[in-house]
Amino acid sequence: MKVLMLNGSSHINGTTFTALNEIGKALNNEGIDYEIFQIGADAVRDCIGCNQCTPDGCAYTKDNVNEFIAKAKEADAFVFGTPVYYAHPSGRILSFLDRVFYSSSKTFAFKPAASVAVARRGGTVASFDVLNKYYGISQMPVVSSTYWNNVYGLSLIHISEPTRLQLIS
Repeated sequence: MKVLMLNGSSHINGTTFTALNEIGKALNNEGIDYEIFQIGADAVRDCIGCNQCTPDGCAYTKDNVNEFIAKAKEADAFVFGTPVYYAHPSGRILSFLDRVFYSSSKTFAFKPAASVAVARRGGTVASFDVLNKYYGISQMPVVSSTYWNNVYGLSLIHISEPTRLQLIS
């Protein structure tokens, strides 16, 4: 089994990456492989509903959306991580996921997924909710936890169980 994780932050080795990496360690302990896909800091075009999608994904090819879609076809499950900016997910991850799911939603159907929202203060609940809507619309089972996968702080200390992150600030 392979889990494809998406780092929706422009900070490649920031707090969102750290949270995803900790989840990856827990997955590895269970014998599950993972890969973290970096959206990165380059511009991400939003979906314009042009209906020019191809079998490979989005007709617009000047970013890494289609590269993610190709990897998603081979993945068995997903974890999407976003930093929280102004009480909602980053615009970068929303533009990215709008194009991914608009052009290739069948790629994700019936594959389980989880979300992680990383904030310094607030907005994680709204961000978590927004990311999970992609799953419901695309017939993806949502992987639940003992509580919502919300991460607070600037540094991740440890993980107490595979689906529950804890931070100490």
